[in-house]
Amino acid sequence: MGEIVYLRLRNKISVPKEHKVLLKDIAVISASEQWKLLLEQFFLYQIKKHDRNIVIFDIFSVVEKIREQFPHLEIQPLGPNQTIVNIKDYTNKKPNFILVSFIWLLLFIGAAMAIMNFHYDVSMQEVQQQLHFMMTGRWEKYPLWLQIPYSIGLGLGMILFFNHLFKKRINEEPSPLEVEMFNYQQNLDHYVIMHENKVSQKDADD
Repeated sequence: MGEIVYLRLRNKISVPKEHKVLLKDIAVISASEQWKLLLEQFFLYQIKKHDRNIVIFDIFSVVEKIREQFPHLEIQPLGPNQTIVNIKDYTNKKPNFILVSFIWLLLFIGAAMAIMNFHYDVSMQEVQQQLHFMMTGRWEKYPLWLQIPYSIGLGLGMILFFNHLFKKRINEEPSPLEVEMFNYQQNLDHYVIMHENKVSQKDADD
């Protein structure tokens, strides 16, 4: 019986263009020290220009490639069956100030319009006027003592809801937006695996 090697693929990694993908890049290896050092440097694939943005590594193809060179090894795969390799361009590019300003202005106006339209739909000004009348007995067109704290509270509430103040996280709990982004990324990764990986696609067709 040969040496037992435990192999657990990573879910996703990022590599630069024209990177030589080694086994240690996409997998966690558990074996004797000698075999671990050798397998970590095991060459798997050379990133090419025509690969575009994504390359998928399937555990079946990885194990087969290792056994071609080391047939006496007993590979025990664990964890995920595929690794998604994102090909990134790590060249330092200065952000386009005009483009960033335009996107910021567009998002600001869009968010402001959404809030104002919501307040218009629910007649927020009339509600605040009625509250002012009920509490003071006087009718006021612009009850600023209610409207100003409400506006401040609205901004603070958004900060607490998204759990971020610029780049600083308020606490360790994920925000609802982060949870939705995580679910979206999980679905996107699953789609990529099913449509980009030829091994998985062949299995699905069978």
